[in-house]
Amino acid sequence: MVLGIESSCDETAVALVTSDRRILAQRIASQEEEHAPYGGVVPEIAARAHAQRLAPMLEAVLGDAGLSLDAVDAIAATAGPGLIGGVMVGLVSGKALAMASGKPLIAVNHLEGHALSPRLADETLGFPYLLLLVSGGHCQILSVEGVGTYRRLATTIDDALGEAFDKTAKILGLGYPGGPKVERLAMEGDPKSVPLPRPLKGSKEPHFSFAGLKSAVLRAHESGDHSDADIAASFQQAAVDCLIDRLEKALGQAGPHPALVVAGGVAANQVIRSALEALASRHQMQFVAPPLQLCTDNAAMIAWAGCERLIQTPDFAGDPLDLKARPRWPLDPDAEAVRGAGVKA
Repeated sequence: MVLGIESSCDETAVALVTSDRRILAQRIASQEEEHAPYGGVVPEIAARAHAQRLAPMLEAVLGDAGLSLDAVDAIAATAGPGLIGGVMVGLVSGKALAMASGKPLIAVNHLEGHALSPRLADETLGFPYLLLLVSGGHCQILSVEGVGTYRRLATTIDDALGEAFDKTAKILGLGYPGGPKVERLAMEGDPKSVPLPRPLKGSKEPHFSFAGLKSAVLRAHESGDHSDADIAASFQQAAVDCLIDRLEKALGQAGPHPALVVAGGVAANQVIRSALEALASRHQMQFVAPPLQLCTDNAAMIAWAGCERLIQTPDFAGDPLDLKARPRWPLDPDAEAVRGAGVKA
């Protein structure tokens, strides 16, 4: 049984998860109201909110499960990547709990939490699998070969897809968080009505780029020639076309995988899910997407990553308590750098 703490962006989350895939308790506190006036996450506000909310949430989750800290086998906390202030709040709290209880600390890579979360929801999913990791800060294709073993096949050379959704929402005046609002508005529009680019589509390497697409959305909006619904629908379709083209290229280079898995906040988008499911069917792959509550940032995935670590190494004594929070932490540190001044780790 692992207690998980997540605080890498604008959700404060705590969860208790067992190695037989039971989420005993979980609480998530959103910061949407705090950041909405600014149209995006303000790091200082996020860190302060985490600091105010985390201790009461830890107590509440243990109370929900009817357990004490003594019953927990380990403390798992996000140690990066993310907004460094928020990461520090969660990691320091995890260290304090580990020190006070004598339980091992498991420092979890936030991206690994997303990468392994589908295995929490689907016990039939085994290694290896092809993972599309799409969120506000990351857009990558990885071959997940085992716990702690990840081979990056592609990444974004500028912006992540979730960031592009949020910027599109801001351009259209939809507010924050943008992804769900763009998806809802797109249902009212024509996805073929606005001529938008498909950056890097057809290029040799399966990397992503969304900066040009964001700029094209801004120009389409400023022209006054298109409705907001049509712009939202056309943007969403352009994003889908880019994802499918890049995945096709990655599959051609990486070889067959038994399953195609999607994770991260953008994985909640139903249009994207449907397109990915169709792609998996064409390639005779199992398609796995975690339930919506495990797509956005949550502590259950962090606790589950801790469970996976303990299952793999039962005698694991814990990460050192002087371990530092990391604003950047690639899953595949040996991956070759790609072109682009704004490349994300």
